[in-house]
Amino acid sequence: MSDHESAFLDTSTKISTASILGLGEANGVEISRLHGLQYVQITRGSLIYALSQLGLAGAVAWILFGAVPMLWLGLWGAAILAVQAHGAHFERDFFDAERRVITNIERARQAVSPLLTGILWSAVLAFFAPLAAGLSMMTVWIIAATGLIAAIYHHRTVPTAVLAHSAGLGMVAPAAQMIEGQWATAFAMLAFLAVSVMVAIAAARSFIEARLAEDSVAEKDSVVSLLLREFEENEADWLWEVDTSRRVRSVSPRFAYALNRKQGDAEGMPLLEMIAGKDWSQGRLPASLHDLAERLKNRQHFSHLLVQVSIKGARRWWELSGTPMRDEQGKFLGFRGVGSDVTAQRESSDQVAYLARFDTLTSLPNRLQLTEALGEAMQYAAQWRTRCAFLMIDLDRFKSVNDSLGHLVGDRLLTQVSARLKSLMGNNLLCGRLGGDEFAVVLRDATDHRVIETVAKQIIETLSEPYLVDNHTLYVGASVGSAIGPRDGRSVEELMRNADLALYRAKDQGGGSHCQFEPNLHAVAEERRQLELSLRMALERDEMLLNFQPVVDANTEQVVSFEALVRWDSKDHGMVSPVKFIPIAEETRLIIPIGKWVLREACRQARAWPEHIKVNVNVSPEQLLDPGFTDDVVLALEETGLRPQRLEIEVTESIFLRDASIARSSLEQIMALGCSVALDDFGTGYSSLGYIRKLRFSTIKIDRTFVKGAEQQNAESLAIIRAVVAMAQSLDMTTTAEGAETLEEVNMIRGLGCDKIQGYYFGRPMAAEDALKLFNSSEDRRSA
Repeated sequence: MSDHESAFLDTSTKISTASILGLGEANGVEISRLHGLQYVQITRGSLIYALSQLGLAGAVAWILFGAVPMLWLGLWGAAILAVQAHGAHFERDFFDAERRVITNIERARQAVSPLLTGILWSAVLAFFAPLAAGLSMMTVWIIAATGLIAAIYHHRTVPTAVLAHSAGLGMVAPAAQMIEGQWATAFAMLAFLAVSVMVAIAAARSFIEARLAEDSVAEKDSVVSLLLREFEENEADWLWEVDTSRRVRSVSPRFAYALNRKQGDAEGMPLLEMIAGKDWSQGRLPASLHDLAERLKNRQHFSHLLVQVSIKGARRWWELSGTPMRDEQGKFLGFRGVGSDVTAQRESSDQVAYLARFDTLTSLPNRLQLTEALGEAMQYAAQWRTRCAFLMIDLDRFKSVNDSLGHLVGDRLLTQVSARLKSLMGNNLLCGRLGGDEFAVVLRDATDHRVIETVAKQIIETLSEPYLVDNHTLYVGASVGSAIGPRDGRSVEELMRNADLALYRAKDQGGGSHCQFEPNLHAVAEERRQLELSLRMALERDEMLLNFQPVVDANTEQVVSFEALVRWDSKDHGMVSPVKFIPIAEETRLIIPIGKWVLREACRQARAWPEHIKVNVNVSPEQLLDPGFTDDVVLALEETGLRPQRLEIEVTESIFLRDASIARSSLEQIMALGCSVALDDFGTGYSSLGYIRKLRFSTIKIDRTFVKGAEQQNAESLAIIRAVVAMAQSLDMTTTAEGAETLEEVNMIRGLGCDKIQGYYFGRPMAAEDALKLFNSSEDRRSA
C-alpha cells in the first residue's frame, strides 16, 4: 500500500456502538476526534432546545392547573427551568470540540442535564398525570413523548444524552404503571424508550460516517491536487479528453460534475452536443461554441478560450485549453486539455461593466455612456456633414420634494421621470441620467433644427404631468438647454458645457422652458462668475446698503411702514440690480449672511423712526429654513432696541414648497416674539389657502401684476383682488396692494377695499436719510 493510500480513512468500516457511546475504540479513527465531531453539533440550537422543553413544561402546567397543587407545579417548573439553563450554558462550551480532546468528565457532566430532564418528566407522568382527567392525562403523555423526540433531534449526534434522558424517563413512570397493574402500558413505554435510544445511535452513526467520508474525499482531492500540480499552475479545474470523433473519453469526476452528469453517462458522448444543450437540436449555437468547433475540426491548439455552454438548461461560462494528441507516428488521436468554470468571474465582470455604463437607480445610460454616444454622434455628423444635438434636462422644484418628503420619495420620483423619458425615445434618440435630477438626450441627427424644439417641448410637457408617489401627488416641471454640434462645439466637452449654459438660461427664466445655446451665454456665465466672486466680499467691503419704500394707509395716505430693499454698490461692478445678485446669493447660500445684515441694519434704521412706523424685511426660503434664523431675529432686536411689534417679516409662498413644517415652526416662533408676518406676492405662486388658515399672517400683499390687470379692467384680476380682500377681512388680516403708480390705480385700489398701498405714486425706494426726512418734514409742518 502506498503512502497516499494509507492516508485515506477506510470509510467502509462500520463504527461500533461502543465507540459512538464513548465506551471503546473507533477502528482506527482517533477517538478524541470522533467525540469532537459528535459534541460540536449540540452547540447549535441548544437555546432553542431549552426553550422547547420550557414551552412543553408550560403546556403541562396549563393542563394540570387546578388538578395539581400550585406549589408542586411551581417547584417542578422551577426545576425544569434550572436544569435547562444549566444544560444550555454547559453545552456552549463545546463550540471548539473539533479542535480539542473531550474528557470523560465533560461527557458525564453533559449527560446530567438530559438525565435530570428525563427524571422530571417521569415524575410528571408518575405522580401528576394520574390526577388529571382521562383526556388531559393522555395529552400529558403525548407532551412528554414530544419532549423525548425533541431531545432525540437535538442530541442526535450524542446518543449518550438521549440514553440519559430515556433512563431518567424510565426510572419512575414504567415502575408506577407496573405497580398499578398496567403492564401493557409499562412495556409500551419501555419499548418506546428503547427504540428512541436505537434511533439516536443510528442517527449518530450516520452523521459520523458521513463526516468521515467527507474528510476522506477532501484528503483524496488534496492528493489529486498534488499529483496534478502542473495543471493547477494553469488554474485548471478538470481534465478533459476527446477522441477523433470528438467524443468524450476518460471522464474525470470533476469533469463529470461540471457536466452535471455521472461519469458513465458522459463517457463516449459528443462533447459539443453535451455542452450546447437545446441549442444543438435547434442549430443555434453561440459564437464561442462555433469557434471551439472550428478549432477542434482544424486540430488547432488553443488556450484560455472562453466558451458559453448550456448545462442541463443552465447557462455557464467555461475557459478551455486544449492540445491535439498524436502517437509516435504522428497520427492524430484526439484532444486533451484542461478547463474551468468561470461563470462567477464572468458575471462579476459583466456587472462591473454594467455599473460603469448605466445608472443604478434609473437603469438609464450614465454620464460615461452619454459622453460616448455624443462622441459617436459628432463623428457621424463630421463624416456626413450633418448636425447632432445635446439636450440637458433639469427638473424644476425637485429639491423641494427631496427636502419635504425625503430622499426615498425623491428616488422613486426620479424612477418615474426616467420611465417617461424612455417612452419618448426613438431610434435617433438616447436619454440618460447625468446625476442628481439632471438628465440628458443625445440627438444623433439634428439636421432639421425643428426636431430639437419638438423633442424639447415633448420632454417639458411629459415631465410636467403630475406624479403619484407613495400617495403623494407631486408636480415638478423641467427645463431644457440644448447645443448643436458641431456649430456650438467641436468637442464633446465643449458641446456639453454649452448645453449646460443654455440650461442655466432656461432656469433663470423661471423654468419650464427650452433655451438654445447662444455665443453671448459665455459672456453671461463669465459675468455671473465675476459677480459671485465680488458678492462673497461685499459685506467685508461694506458695499451693501438699504433703500426703503413707503407703505401708506389707503384712506389717510399716511406712511405706516417701510419695506427694506437691499442694494449692492460694488467697487468692481458699480450698482448691481437685485435681479442679478439675489439669485446668485440664494444659490450659493450667501443670502444667509446678507440676510442677517439686512435684518440688523433695517432694525437699526427703524429705531430712528416714530414709534408707530413698522419696518418690513424680506426673508428668503434659505434664511427661514436655517436653524439659527429665530436667534438672528432675537439678536437683531436686542442689539438695536427695536420693539418686536415694529418688525414685520415678509415671506413668499415658495417657502412652503421646501419644508412646510420647518417654515411653519420658524414663523410661529417669530410671531411668538411679537413680530408680524406678511405673505408677499400672493396669487403668483403656490397659492394654498391651507397655509393661510394655519398661520395667522398679519398682511397679505397683492402682487403688482393683479393691480395692473385690474387697472385695465381685467375681469380675472379684479375678481382675484376682491376675493383676497374678502378673505383677509374674514380672517382679520390686512391687505397691501403693490405697484400703484398712478392716481387712477390708487383710487381703484382704494375702491376695491385694500387697506394699504405701496408703489411709485407714493415714493420710490429711497436712502435711509431720505426716509427719515419724510418724518422730519411732517413734524415741521405740524409745528408750523
